[in-house]
Amino acid sequence: MNNKKVLVAGATGYLGNKIAFELLKIGADVTAMVRASSDRSKLVEMGVKNFVIGDMMNAASLHEAISPAYGFDAIVASAAGYTKRTKGDSPVTDTIGYQNLVDATKAAAIPRFVLISILESDKAKVVPHFYNKYLIEKYLTEKKQPYIALRPGAFLDQTPDYIIKKITKGVLPTFLTGTYGVIYTSQLAKYAAMAAVVLPDKELNTSVDVGWNKPVNHKTLSAAFASVLKKPIQVKPVIPAFVLNYILPAIAKFNASIDDMYQMIKWIDTGVYISKNTQRQKELFGELPTAEESVRQYCLDRGLI
Repeated sequence: MNNKKVLVAGATGYLGNKIAFELLKIGADVTAMVRASSDRSKLVEMGVKNFVIGDMMNAASLHEAISPAYGFDAIVASAAGYTKRTKGDSPVTDTIGYQNLVDATKAAAIPRFVLISILESDKAKVVPHFYNKYLIEKYLTEKKQPYIALRPGAFLDQTPDYIIKKITKGVLPTFLTGTYGVIYTSQLAKYAAMAAVVLPDKELNTSVDVGWNKPVNHKTLSAAFASVLKKPIQVKPVIPAFVLNYILPAIAKFNASIDDMYQMIKWIDTGVYISKNTQRQKELFGELPTAEESVRQYCLDRGLI
């Protein structure tokens, strides 16, 4: 058991919920940072007892929420502005908001900041919401705030889960055609919890790729689902080729969010969105999960098998 005091920023989000759960499993003393209007019910139900009110776009509120008086041993930051899952989120959360969070963490002398970054974000200048994560990694270094950045690839599951309804009908919806790194969010949450309270200090101030033992494409993913569910799985693009090649680029010229998504798809499909150092993940977190193992766990969690 581990009784370290850990603050989770973004705890009411899909990934943040899972991180809080994994921290509780290993005995950490979890505090969730929430907005005043946030729904805390899921966190309370899983056993989170401590809450502080803070908004990443309000620096003053953060300095109060992350007061040295709390004695936090680590902070895990999983908030995401680009996806705008929660009212009040915006892409600016990924830049100014995270800088505010780092500043408050540094001021409170918290000895460890766990950042949920993005795979190969340092090479993704054409994809703003990817590259912004790398800029926060740089900011942590510049501010001399001890940190570890976890760089996951694409999520197998998301919220809302766009796979589940289709896969029950024998269809795997896909956004990408290339080869890319993938992780299941429950796996990432476990790694984040370990990074917060288990990894020794000597492993800090670094970025670590996290994902499966091999990159995947639509063929390997559909094969994994077919093997686990024991039925044929047909691949179906979410965005038809005509839309991707002609309509989306036209819209992207007038819409920054659409342009970001379009550039992301193009960039990932070049084959650069894969881990360059799987051995590092293995050293810190143990054996890497396989595609079939991960898909099986996903299907079990969703009640498909």
